[in-house]
Amino acid sequence: MARSKNKKNGASSTVDVGAILLRKWWITAIVIAVILGGIILLYIFLPAFANKTDSSVVIKIPANATSEMVKDSLAKYYGDKFADKVIMISNLRGADLSKRNGAFRIDSGMSPYLAERHLRRGVQQPMVVVVNNARGIDALTQKVTKNLEMNPDSLKTYLASDEVLDQYGFTPQQVSALFFDDSYQFYWNASPKTIVNKIGENYIKIWNPQRLEKAKELGLTPAEVVTLASIVDEETNKSDEKPQVARLYLNRLKKGMKLQADPTVKFALNDFSLKRIRGEHLNVDSPYNTYKVEGLPPGPIRTVTVADIDAVLDAPQHDYLYMCAKDDFSGYHNFAKDYNTHMQNARKYQKALNRINIL
Repeated sequence: MARSKNKKNGASSTVDVGAILLRKWWITAIVIAVILGGIILLYIFLPAFANKTDSSVVIKIPANATSEMVKDSLAKYYGDKFADKVIMISNLRGADLSKRNGAFRIDSGMSPYLAERHLRRGVQQPMVVVVNNARGIDALTQKVTKNLEMNPDSLKTYLASDEVLDQYGFTPQQVSALFFDDSYQFYWNASPKTIVNKIGENYIKIWNPQRLEKAKELGLTPAEVVTLASIVDEETNKSDEKPQVARLYLNRLKKGMKLQADPTVKFALNDFSLKRIRGEHLNVDSPYNTYKVEGLPPGPIRTVTVADIDAVLDAPQHDYLYMCAKDDFSGYHNFAKDYNTHMQNARKYQKALNRINIL
């Protein structure tokens, strides 16, 4: 073994050349390993920061989901590579994205790292629920749950529960009066109770003391006002005519006359496509057929707006008891105080229908 000797002030030192070379080799190996490791890490993790989404989407993670389902949802919009990176990052963090039940918005320009962080934090994107022109409880629950995770039957069952009916003083047929035509926001995984509570808060806000007092003066409950408003809204789409139509029906109720409202017959038949109500239609056996039953039907025949209930509550006084659509098909009605005048108006309208072959 080669050794070198130096003497200085009587002392000597021996340097092991082989040890120096071995040390240099290890240093070089470590440097190379660090560089290679860095290259590998960059190769693996750089896409997690560099890749960006090119669109904004809402990722929905249902209850009892699996990691594979989360990955598939991401891959559907952003491809397998992006989805793989998100799942890889979540695994490294020890997070399970499949437990994040809800709907989450992934914004355009997000990297896999940011997308994973957003999903992991569980900040949900509110879903818009639009209620309008819902005829009957089935149509209503379908509209409400259209953009939500829950099944329409789950909401329908809860609405029929004593918990809801007792709280608002509804019968099962009146419960749709809780909902007004409007846009609402709920989380995708909202429960039926959460939905009803929020809708109920809106209902209580609308039925303030002033409106409650007006309903009382008419001798009607809030649910009955909504029921009448639903008939009025089906009778005419002319906002300026609704108060007049509402007063006509209030006059009939006061006199003990049957409402004889065509929309209630359509509801009883479950056919709102009817253009002309004939004798055979009037014979349908239903509590909603106001040609056969007295007073209001058991509940609303559709959802209404706040303006619709105000049309009933603020209906101007008049003495009309009859109405018939105008023969010019303008959408407005001719009103009459007596039956003979009404029949003259009705014959004009029937002739107009015959001219254009409306059956």
